[in-house]
Amino acid sequence: MSRWKRGRAAQGVKQAVHYAFGGVCDATLTAKTADGALAAAGYADAVMTRYIVENGAIRDDLLTRSQLRDWVDGSDPLTGERRGRDLESPAADLILDATINAPKSFSIAAMLDPELAAAYEDLQDRLRDRIIKMWQTELNARRGKQGAIREDLARIEVVELRHERSRSLDPHKHRHLWLNVKVQGLDAKWSNVDTRVALRFQNVVNAEGDLASRTDPAWVAALAAKGFTLNADGEIEQLQHLVRPLSKRSAQIEANKAAHLRQWSLQHPDEKPSHAVLTQIDQWAWAAGRPNKPGSLNEDDWASMVVAELLHADPELGRSRSEVTTGSMAIEDLDLELLAAQAIVDADARSSGTGGRFSDLDVRAGAIRAIAAAGAIAEHAQLVKKVDEVISLAVRTHTVTLLSEPDIPAHIKRRMATSTATLKATVAHRTDSLAARGEVVPSTEIAAIARTIEPGRTLDDGQLQGASSIAGTDRIVAISGAAGTGKTTMLKVAGATLRRRGRNMIIVAPTKKASAVAGRETESESSSLHQLLYDFGWRWTRNPAGATEWACLKLGEVDPANGREYAGPRLGIGPGDRIVVDEAGMLDLESANALLDIVGRTGAGVALVGDQNQALPVGHSGAMALFWRRAPRQIELLTIHRFIDPDWADLSLRLRDPASQEQAAEVADDLIHAGHVVQASSDVEARNLMVDAWFNAVQTRRSIALVTATHSEAQAINEAIQARRVVSGSVDTNSSVLGQADQPIFAGDVVQTRRNDRTTNVQNRENWVVKKVTSAHVVLAAANDSTDLRRISLEYAASHLHLAYATTVYGVQGETTDLSIVGPGVDAAGLYVGLTRGKHDNRAVVVASTDASTRSQLVEAMQRRATEETLEKSRLAARSELNRAAQTVVGSNVAGSPALQS
Repeated sequence: MSRWKRGRAAQGVKQAVHYAFGGVCDATLTAKTADGALAAAGYADAVMTRYIVENGAIRDDLLTRSQLRDWVDGSDPLTGERRGRDLESPAADLILDATINAPKSFSIAAMLDPELAAAYEDLQDRLRDRIIKMWQTELNARRGKQGAIREDLARIEVVELRHERSRSLDPHKHRHLWLNVKVQGLDAKWSNVDTRVALRFQNVVNAEGDLASRTDPAWVAALAAKGFTLNADGEIEQLQHLVRPLSKRSAQIEANKAAHLRQWSLQHPDEKPSHAVLTQIDQWAWAAGRPNKPGSLNEDDWASMVVAELLHADPELGRSRSEVTTGSMAIEDLDLELLAAQAIVDADARSSGTGGRFSDLDVRAGAIRAIAAAGAIAEHAQLVKKVDEVISLAVRTHTVTLLSEPDIPAHIKRRMATSTATLKATVAHRTDSLAARGEVVPSTEIAAIARTIEPGRTLDDGQLQGASSIAGTDRIVAISGAAGTGKTTMLKVAGATLRRRGRNMIIVAPTKKASAVAGRETESESSSLHQLLYDFGWRWTRNPAGATEWACLKLGEVDPANGREYAGPRLGIGPGDRIVVDEAGMLDLESANALLDIVGRTGAGVALVGDQNQALPVGHSGAMALFWRRAPRQIELLTIHRFIDPDWADLSLRLRDPASQEQAAEVADDLIHAGHVVQASSDVEARNLMVDAWFNAVQTRRSIALVTATHSEAQAINEAIQARRVVSGSVDTNSSVLGQADQPIFAGDVVQTRRNDRTTNVQNRENWVVKKVTSAHVVLAAANDSTDLRRISLEYAASHLHLAYATTVYGVQGETTDLSIVGPGVDAAGLYVGLTRGKHDNRAVVVASTDASTRSQLVEAMQRRATEETLEKSRLAARSELNRAAQTVVGSNVAGSPALQS
């Protein structure tokens, strides 16, 4: 029910995103400076309530616009006194924004009934008070040299903004809580909140939101009094069916808005619409197509129209409902063993970016979410006691402790699921057992075969070594290749060499899309990795706790997938054959474990070809690192073939993995001076730059990749491009379908399928253009071949289709385009992969006001986490994290603190 974003101080942010009739919903896009926060609050015409939490007590007051500006900027809004030292970095946080959110059916209920509206407001009030009290008691400030000292907090301040609607004018009651980074310690001094702890603690805050929305007795009773109940998804059972029709209406509103804007633009060439004009267009768009639409639309009209629309969609809503009795599991009947297992599954699922490590805060959040979904309705204080019991049981029975000294801060990721620790040890053991050295094929033979296949091409030394190793007899081969180093060419030659020697090469990849491309280009048999594992009897199912359990069928066992006896693999793999895993940097440990089992059973060899510096697996990583360190020989491809500019080829190699902070700074300087970096004054400007780049590329008939840090940012850019295409008439709004998350998709849109489907022959992360939408199907054309058509069902589209003008690193990995633009906030893999897609030009957009700030952000983005492929590596990483954390110090002699010397 609560979601979290950071607000950076990007200078000069004054633009706001229009919300409802001149309001703001995307407050966090603009609330990053004093002016930006003022704009966000002002557009919403919001009451700016400041909550002061001091030693567990809350008081509040109202801030004027000028006081809000001062407050965000680090001053006392009443006296103007500066609080602590000014933030030195132009990229520093001024506020942290958490959003109290809930299922849409809650907002629909509030629209329909004033008593439910009041009950929902009360629920949000209780949650707000709980959140801000937790912030005061559980967050801390950093003091001293390099922030080494942890200071508990006596006082924090939070500003709340309340919104009623989404940008598309759906009912969506939500609140923004802006936590000022200036906090007061127990010693009465002002300093800055420990942002790392605050961000990690938000996992607990989000879980508390889920708990409140599902278990709050007063809210559940208010719903029951009106005949409503909550379902297993946390939605109001009797209203959930209205969410999608409202979203569909929102799609029509966006189409109306775009059509009106296009008409206005034709009538006013060379003009940009003012805020007043855009507000009028919002009103027209909302009223268009409704019977008895008013000549002008105000707030009361909006509310009454929404209610009328809901009653039209379901006339039963107008009839009174009888009070219902809600069934609730008694607290004493909760299955603590199951809840403990669920808590660790939750924590483990969120730990893939940290080598499988998670913190006590993560366990706590998992326990809260498990109890929230268990069906108990009780006061919060009672549930907290059960949370503590679940945490204790979960830690004792399902985790390995990597660091055991007392008083370790709760945000340190020092625990690991027992299942993950066991998996790491198993994969390491299996890899060791296959690491004996064999023979390689002479390079002269490889070169001769290469000339036969492509007379005009000469393999470089790395490609020769790689092909000879793959075609040789080492059971394990590891080849790491930078972007554009010709891995596909190497595999093609290796495959031909193996076939000449009477052996087979089977190419697999973590995605069906990557394996299909590799198999086609190397003229070898291919499948997705999971298809191969499935063929050899491996199955994966969800257990009651939600964990994925892997097991391998034996011959004659009944296959739970189809009820028939398992007759063994259809694919023939024997001794001497070579299984090649392409894009192996994305190979997760579970899949690697099953693959090693197949290698051991068949006597085949395995080669991992990939790059750990590109996108990591969605699950637990470390497989590529294990193979690399244990393989008899390591081959690295470093000669770049992709890029037109040789200087850029050299710079891309240096960008891949700088050996030190100093080298990263040199790379950042070279990126800036060579014109590969674009500065933007705000996230809004950065987004607009990327949108403009897409249209410029289309105009010049060049392909382009837009790479973003998050899926939500990709979708925001997607929607911005779509809206502009609607205005220009490039897409047909009369032919539309709702995609994932009720996203409106029109004929002509660029989309991506997100699930393999054999019946329609579409693959995960494959790009398409929507040709048309019928009453039963969506017709797709391949992005690079308009004659290659597919037909998917509306049900598939609703679950597995979304816009794809922009994408994250996972969606763009393996692609080659003419140009590539990387958005702000990406990590090292996103920066490197994004800046190596374009054959002709690659640029990164950075939100900064100076070259120094740009350089600093680029250097930070290039920093990589060490791969934690073994338990020992994970222990070292946990130790390093603890040493960097602020520590509670007794007395003033910081240097003598044992905690700091550990």
